[in-house]
Amino acid sequence: MATQSPFPFLDDLLSRVGTGLRPPAWMVDEVQRRGVLLLNHVLMQEPEAQARLVRLAGRTLEARWRVFTMQLVITPAGLFDLATPGAASDLMLTLTEDSPWQLAQVALRGEKPPVQIAGDVQLAAEVNWLVDNVRWDLEEDLSRIVGDAPAHAIGNAARSMAQALRRFAGAAPGASGPAPGSGA
Repeated sequence: MATQSPFPFLDDLLSRVGTGLRPPAWMVDEVQRRGVLLLNHVLMQEPEAQARLVRLAGRTLEARWRVFTMQLVITPAGLFDLATPGAASDLMLTLTEDSPWQLAQVALRGEKPPVQIAGDVQLAAEVNWLVDNVRWDLEEDLSRIVGDAPAHAIGNAARSMAQALRRFAGAAPGASGPAPGSGA
């Protein structure tokens, strides 16, 4: 039995986005620019990641989910920037799961979502390495704003909430793993 979304209105809203209700172009552009800034912030904390990307400078990748697309180019500094509109993509990554609820469950279980990959194999391998090895140390960034002790307390609370969400996602009907109360 497939797991149903507890928020059918979100699935309905996202399905309507695909049929004509789209955010304004300026909003899409701003969200993408903020995403690139966050991605580069995380990459700058990992010199090995930047060194690996420097070798691929100038290559472009396109990420797709439903009607949403984002095209990035690798800069000579080993970071990302938005590609010029209409640029040819060396690699295309398409999330094949349409349901945001299913994607959230996959993320909470710590798994990779199903992705269709087309294009440059070397670039795909580097992107896979980034996904496997680069992590955002949110607690470290937060400590610069509120101090070490409060950041650590917030981090502990967030980890507890994430663990509870993982248990919930694992206990949802149709999720893999033992049934609640099975003693396994």
